[in-house]
Amino acid sequence: MVRVIGIDPGTKSFDFCGLEDDTVILDTSIPTKDIIKDSGLISNIIIETGADLVVGPSGFGIPVTGIKDIGERELFLMSLIKKDDKKSMLGMRKSIDRMRQNGLPVFFIPGVIHLPTVPFYRKLNKIDMGTADKLCCAALGIRDQALRHHICYSETSFILLEMGFGYTAAIAVKDGKIVDGIGGSTGNIGFLSLGVMDAELAYLLGGFNKELIFRGGVETLAKTPEKLMEDEFALNAYLEGAIKDVMALTVSVKPQEILVSGRMSRVDGIFDDLKKRFDFPVRRLGGFAVRMVKEAAQGAALIANGLAGGEYSGLIEGMRIREAKGTSLDNILLPEIDSLKKEYGV
Repeated sequence: MVRVIGIDPGTKSFDFCGLEDDTVILDTSIPTKDIIKDSGLISNIIIETGADLVVGPSGFGIPVTGIKDIGERELFLMSLIKKDDKKSMLGMRKSIDRMRQNGLPVFFIPGVIHLPTVPFYRKLNKIDMGTADKLCCAALGIRDQALRHHICYSETSFILLEMGFGYTAAIAVKDGKIVDGIGGSTGNIGFLSLGVMDAELAYLLGGFNKELIFRGGVETLAKTPEKLMEDEFALNAYLEGAIKDVMALTVSVKPQEILVSGRMSRVDGIFDDLKKRFDFPVRRLGGFAVRMVKEAAQGAALIANGLAGGEYSGLIEGMRIREAKGTSLDNILLPEIDSLKKEYGV
């Protein structure tokens, strides 16, 4: 039997899902602010669980990499936070250092853009096609659809709509492989995030820090998730934006159904209203028998199981996760990016 943990570094909470084969052995959610304050929390959970392999918080993703090989270059690629930006990843850096010092079996995984199953031409001028946690949700979706419809992983086909507290993202799966994606910063408006930025707006702003990407969403109008249903303008902007992301991906895949996940999809009324606006079959993404953790942590645990040689090895081999390569900055057709890559050794 293989004991594994999947970690989802969410905007509001870090979720930890532990599996021993298909049995849930860890189902814990900790506020993100507590993780930042105490760099030993993640290590303690891993040690107490006795995990054989852990999929750690991978951000924008890197090819599958063990924690002993994580340096400044990898930290930059996972965070995409420049040295002079006021947004700090010091808390996560300390947690990673602690896990490394403890010799824990932690691995970091790719985002959508690193996968060989996504055609090169779809990657042009893209960085965020879906972060590592979105890839985890898609892996859980492949398992879910295969189980529900009694089909092989290679027969699955869907679009995953992930409605997180910060971002909204959509991932296209065809024949059990991710073939396209729209990340939270390249798609339409999210709850916290403004989504893709008009290039003219970027010009007028004249430069900005990372914090701006987490602002400008419908939260500015609705104030809280619970009040979103009461604000017609905010609700229409939010749901119509999500639908546009999904419909854009129908160019890349003809889905059997739309699978919906994420914190915002569980706000009263949101899922039901969204479902009425689609012509496709829509249902919630199913997962393991958990009470606390969200779908991304469950998917991370599933991938950890596969990487450790467990029963989901076939699923991640089909997704070709081990074959991921390159960086999220490789496909930008602007020479201005070269100096940044040189500075960070990319």
